[in-house]
Amino acid sequence: MTNPEKIAVLDIGKTNAKVVVLDCLTGAEIAERRIANRVLPGPPYAHYDIEALWTFTLEALKAFAQSPGFDAISITTHGASAALLDGDGGLAMPVLDYEQAYPQAISDAYSRLRPDFSETFSPGLSVGLNLGAQLHYQKTAFPNEFARTATILTYPQYWAFRLTGIAANEATSLGCHTDLWNPRTGEFSSLVDTLAIRPLMRLCVRRLIRSAWYCLTSPRGSASRNRCRFTAASTIPMHRFSPTSSVASRRLPSSRRAHG
Repeated sequence: MTNPEKIAVLDIGKTNAKVVVLDCLTGAEIAERRIANRVLPGPPYAHYDIEALWTFTLEALKAFAQSPGFDAISITTHGASAALLDGDGGLAMPVLDYEQAYPQAISDAYSRLRPDFSETFSPGLSVGLNLGAQLHYQKTAFPNEFARTATILTYPQYWAFRLTGIAANEATSLGCHTDLWNPRTGEFSSLVDTLAIRPLMRLCVRRLIRSAWYCLTSPRGSASRNRCRFTAASTIPMHRFSPTSSVASRRLPSSRRAHG
């Protein structure tokens, strides 16, 4: 497997999203497009404009595939976000803005539920900066909508899913002040069972938690010029990108295709 010469980076920050192409030899940014990361006021709550981000991503990757070209795609996003997927791989609920304020009663209830710092090493943070608080809010305030959830993906891995159709999670996303992860044991924290969401995190059982560089899928055919790989944190080979069609399979992978 040869190392990529140019990588297209999808970087979704809280304020702006951008796609840049990096020269791997020099580290220079040789192409860039960016868009404001718009927050929609609702309903049912403040959430990110996912489809606008998706359209922007496809248009930028399509243009950069022509010039200057790239050999792989890497994904990075802000933390404190997750995507709730339905059984067909679409969003069961909008991706919640972590700055959304919750009713005091819900916030107080979560404070009583969340594990101690000694278990998760996650400090108690405001609004939705603890991902567990978001999931508790969504489940408590919108039980019927939450009931449609089949899988919970951390945010960078959601975008990898949109580009590849492979649903996966990655340990550092789960461990980023989410209240959901016990770093001592490398397992979910007690909060996952308290919220009764373990079945929704089924792609993340211990044996399927991978490092950020673990290869989820590789190019088909050994003769491919672009012999890059898709990793959990995540990088995908250029030739798997199809900018003129729906890239990701919208049905969640079967157990045969479920990687972590």
